[in-house]
Parts: sequence; C-alpha cells; structure tokens
Amino acid sequence: MPEDRLNKISCNNYRCEVEVFLEIVSGKWVSLILWELGHRGTLRFSELQKSIPGITQKMLTQQLRLLEKNDIISRTVYPEVPPVVEYTMTEMGEKIMPIFEMMDIWGKEYVQKRTE
Repeated sequence: MPEDRLNKISCNNYRCEVEVFLEIVSGKWVSLILWELGHRGTLRFSELQKSIPGITQKMLTQQLRLLEKNDIISRTVYPEVPPVVEYTMTEMGEKIMPIFEMMDIWGKEYVQKRTE
C-alpha cells in the first residue's frame, strides 16, 4: 500500500479502489518504467535508464524503490563487482499490463482521431 495510505486499505477510506490503482501507478515515470518492464522483461538499472529518455538516476531510483515497496516489481542484486541489479515485474505487477495495453490502444485511437 502507498505509505501515506497504509491505514486506508478498506473501501470506507477510498471512494473506490480505482484510487488505489491510480495512487500506485500514477506519475510521469512510473507508467514508463512499468511499460518497459512489462514489454521487455527483466532489465538492469542501466537498461531501464537508457530506455526512458529524460529520467534522472535519482528519480529512477526513487520510483523503483516505491514500486518495489508496493510489490509491483522485484529487485535482485547479484554479488558481483560492480554489483548487478535487475528489476522484474511481480505477479501483481504483471496484472497491470492488460490495463496499460488498453490505455495504449485508446491513446493511439485518440491521437489518430485528433490528427485526421
């Protein structure tokens, strides 16, 4: 659960569960991170950073930590020098991908209609 909402799990505290989803996946970078991991599979930190132009190392680190804390992605550290860190979607994270796929289709249709 998002840290500031740990005590607000029940529907009594959210108007609907859509708020939970939006709180976890909203933000400029989160959706791009999830899109990359969902389509490309397990990625190293540097691969993720290269695949998302404009994201800083600090921002990527913050967003990855938050997604890991919310059990959307998992982080594996290999004891090498230098350390190798890989990120992958969890089972719960993978369930987000059909939603993103539909958003992608909708976005393409919307842009097409607006440019006709």
